[in-house]
Amino acid sequence: MEEKQQIQIPRVKLGNQGLEVSRLGFGCGGLSGIWNAPVPHEAGCLLIKRVFEKGITFFDTADAYGDDHDNEIMIGKALKELPREQIQLATKFGFAMEGGQVAIRGTPEYVRKCCEGSLKRLGVDYIDLYYQHRVDTTVPIEDTVGELKKLVEEGKIKYIGLSEPSIDTIKRAYAIHPITAVQMEYSLWSREIEDELIPFCRELGIGIVAYSPLGHGFFGGKATVESLPAESLLTTHPRFIGENLEKNKVIYRKVADLAAKHGCTAPQLALAWLLHQGDDVIPIPGTRKAENLEENIGSVAIKLSKDEMREIYDVVTMNEVSGERELEMLAKYSWRYADTPAR
Repeated sequence: MEEKQQIQIPRVKLGNQGLEVSRLGFGCGGLSGIWNAPVPHEAGCLLIKRVFEKGITFFDTADAYGDDHDNEIMIGKALKELPREQIQLATKFGFAMEGGQVAIRGTPEYVRKCCEGSLKRLGVDYIDLYYQHRVDTTVPIEDTVGELKKLVEEGKIKYIGLSEPSIDTIKRAYAIHPITAVQMEYSLWSREIEDELIPFCRELGIGIVAYSPLGHGFFGGKATVESLPAESLLTTHPRFIGENLEKNKVIYRKVADLAAKHGCTAPQLALAWLLHQGDDVIPIPGTRKAENLEENIGSVAIKLSKDEMREIYDVVTMNEVSGERELEMLAKYSWRYADTPAR
């Protein structure tokens, strides 16, 4: 039997500051139970190595993923068995738990403390791309990015990123130090950033890293062709409950039908659509299953014409999507509310 040829994943520039990454990244957070039960470190490390062997070299984690920084610790273990110089490692700071409540912190002291902690847990000398996970709206962004700039000068981080920043915050941050990438939720059913934020980032040469590119697994069949585990946080997500879910299932079926027409699966079509938004848009799907990894990689080989892209837009219109895109506890930290006070 002829062996299936491995899809070659191209490398592209992320932003105009010099960072080069694989065209598809890998979101590691799900391995530590963001939406489902965490996987054991041994299994997680094996999957991470498999991801690398398949040609994905851009890995995304955060100090907030998993209990007691579990995800960074797992990634650190995997990195010991991989060539560090061939990997682009992204992590984040900013989420803190205070009295059982989510708090966002962006003071210079907190930035430095988090960076030192991440370097230690990951077992590395530097972080390729370091994001502010959410914007602290009580601290001038100039103060936060000023400390990040010092960390760049010290060689502890190479490039600076922001997650869910407002346009004004990006502008002010960039005046202190160039921003290489912004990480935003971007998928077939979350396209709010297309009108203003993406064009603004392109003017400055800032790359877009698309998190939840499959809509928290929605376009992979979660809650549509399979049921959600009882412990999953998605059971409280506005788009995955009650009447909203029933309405959204119609969207999934439309995408699945269109994918069949293209000879691919729904998640492959959803990822291919994102990949066709431009080389500066890097999706970072995550999975805990090797077969899903293979499926996601298959999206890289799918070619869509302008007419086919328009057809996808017509099939999934934003006014059909039912429910807010974020959990209630995170909604107030969305990019639309992420301005900071004047310095």
